[in-house]
Amino acid sequence: MPVQELDGGGFDKFASGNKVAVVDVWAPWCGPCRMVSPIVDRLSDRYNGKVAFGKLNSDDHGDKAGALGIMSIPTLLFFKEGKLVDRIVGAYPEEVIDEHIRKLL
Repeated sequence: MPVQELDGGGFDKFASGNKVAVVDVWAPWCGPCRMVSPIVDRLSDRYNGKVAFGKLNSDDHGDKAGALGIMSIPTLLFFKEGKLVDRIVGAYPEEVIDEHIRKLL
């Protein structure tokens, strides 16, 4: 399943509608975000059918990003059964992000 583009209205349904979900909060002008994006795409392929992946553009959906307590981007949010259980702030290597996902499975 490809990475879903999320908006403020569909965010909660996405997070609660999947057993495990990862959301990449990003912005187009953010260099580190552009480094994390292909990692999220690869992990989405790797965990196809096990983990749902979404992206939330913080410029377009600042209200939702603010409600989630996003202070810096990129931020990866990890949900399990609809509850926010973990987050990573900053650009990290694929292995680190993968380890956070494996803890949720």
